[in-house]
Amino acid sequence: MKIKTTKVDEEFYIIIQDLLETKLVQDLSQFTQHGFQSRLEHCVSVSYSSFKLGKALGLDYIAMARGGLLHDLFFYDWRTTKFEEGSHAYVHPRIALNNAKTITTLTSIEEDIILNHMMGSTLDIPKTREGFLVSMVDKYLATSEGLRGLFFKLSKTKTPYSHLANLVYHRELFSIVYGTRF
Repeated sequence: MKIKTTKVDEEFYIIIQDLLETKLVQDLSQFTQHGFQSRLEHCVSVSYSSFKLGKALGLDYIAMARGGLLHDLFFYDWRTTKFEEGSHAYVHPRIALNNAKTITTLTSIEEDIILNHMMGSTLDIPKTREGFLVSMVDKYLATSEGLRGLFFKLSKTKTPYSHLANLVYHRELFSIVYGTRF
């Protein structure tokens, strides 16, 4: 996947490029997440927002970007697939961690981010500041994505991204994913 970048975003792209170009990560585009977008779009959004936050706070923003991209690396519809081991909230981080280990070597912070991002829905609590913040970013974005999806569903809009182009929300992110400027 070739992504057009700006100067501001080039460092972010360099950090995640090797992961983003793998088939496993690209396959996330086949699954819907939070109503109307792909799981890949959600993961890139979490990754980018975590990267920016980590950089601003002087944390390990590289681990935050990479862990954020890989946090939902699972390939099933969570609304219909059930597990004996526990709920989707408990099982999918473990599946994502195992899948991530097949495409890259993870740091302990990246593992913490992936494994514990469902804090609040499970008893798993991040052990690092980076893990805690990526979990908070994921919750914020999942909520806002779900609410936007509900808005588009209620307004019977078929092309939500054409309306989002008029909003300030993640302007840089859309330029990365779609290679355009609004």
